[in-house]
Amino acid sequence: MDTIAEFFVASIGPYLPMTLTALALAAALLSSSHILLSRREPGSTIAWMALVWLAPLLGSAAYLMLGVNRIQRRAESLRMEHHQRRHATEELTLSDAELRERLHHDVEHLIPLRALVDRVVRRPLVAGNKVLPLFDGDDAYPAMLKAINEARSSITLVTYIFDNDEIGRTFVDALERAHKRGVEVRVLIDAAGLRYSFPSIHQRLKRARVPSARFLPSILPPHIMTVNLRNHRKIMVVDGTLGFTGGINIRDAHRLDTLPKFPVHDLHFQIEGPVVAHLQEVFSEDWEFTTGERLEGPAFFPELKPTGEVVARGISDGPDEDLDRLRWTIVGGIASARHRVRIMTPYFIPDDSLITALNLAALRGVQVDILLPSINNLVYVQWASMAHLRSLLDWGCNIYFSPPPFHHSKLMVVDQTWFTLGSANIDPRSLRLNFEFNLECWDPILGGHLDQLLNDRIAEATRMTRENWEQRPRWQRLRDGAAALLSPYL
Repeated sequence: MDTIAEFFVASIGPYLPMTLTALALAAALLSSSHILLSRREPGSTIAWMALVWLAPLLGSAAYLMLGVNRIQRRAESLRMEHHQRRHATEELTLSDAELRERLHHDVEHLIPLRALVDRVVRRPLVAGNKVLPLFDGDDAYPAMLKAINEARSSITLVTYIFDNDEIGRTFVDALERAHKRGVEVRVLIDAAGLRYSFPSIHQRLKRARVPSARFLPSILPPHIMTVNLRNHRKIMVVDGTLGFTGGINIRDAHRLDTLPKFPVHDLHFQIEGPVVAHLQEVFSEDWEFTTGERLEGPAFFPELKPTGEVVARGISDGPDEDLDRLRWTIVGGIASARHRVRIMTPYFIPDDSLITALNLAALRGVQVDILLPSINNLVYVQWASMAHLRSLLDWGCNIYFSPPPFHHSKLMVVDQTWFTLGSANIDPRSLRLNFEFNLECWDPILGGHLDQLLNDRIAEATRMTRENWEQRPRWQRLRDGAAALLSPYL
């Protein structure tokens, strides 16, 4: 063995530095080419280029795992199937005149927003939906478990975090009972989200024989370039007719009545009506991509009748053909506002397009209110967020920090009529890397209630002014500025 090692050192050793240098140069050139050819913001491009060249091999490896953020996953047959299914609900798709009439409100200035989202999003705006807010796990979990226990034909569930704790095991038990009584159950959990508890809940689901799968489960080939692409959606559909979506994961921290160590406020929604088909379509795409199984038939896709007054559509967003759909929708909503834009999000790292849209709205006289948590579970994201606030405060945007516990809710309301809710945060991870799902909704009644909800939260919050921002210690501003440099990687 010593002889072989000596031979290797003698024969290869002199060329090793040159070989590594050549590999590092080749990797940097290939990575740089991909970075320049990819559609990226200048700041992200510069950050990745610097990492690739200043950290030879390591920077290229990081870019391969974390920076290559697009995958192709939709089969043509799946797109055709969903296209044909949408024909069945064409009668529920509204004209602009019908939209004005249904809203009974001055929405003329918002009508162009409908045209914009029509062109950006591949699903139609449909009428006849009912949307019910559910506050924290204290409201959401009982409603979801009741639906599971009453399910007759199917249950589909996709979530980012599904902890192996008391509420997680309660969900598994309910899903197991449904499966045993003949309900078609499908559970999809993001592989990274499963790691928030140990042992993972996936083993319990397997022992219960509940059909389940992990989304992008391995950092090894063929998934090495998708390790940073996570399924952050929270969707549950029961019998194809009752949906749930929003920001709530499945974990004890969301049940405030149990006094968890780190309580988390959140907002979820119960959905009925034709738009539930959009939730189910998104789940079925994720499930087929992960398992190869196609979900078909009335058990999963029954005929849906109008049940309410909300006009809505599902917006799927992710690092595939849906890239930037949600970001364009949000920017369009801000640009269309005439009176007020209110945003509540736990993670706020806006890109230049969002900062510009918010500042221009404020300069037009629109009241722009942004509500953030005062205590964040990801401190480095909060630091990066703080660095971006100065550019908004300078031009009249209002920034508020809600008191503890941590607020994980995601909501945006424009002129008390148009609003979007779901799983997406306003940061690069949600808008460029994660697979997300939001609903676009039009309804002056519910929109007014949600606007008032945000108003009540703002009344309890602490406002940050430009003077407050500048009076912070210099070391904090330096720390925040350094964290902001990492925004493309956060």
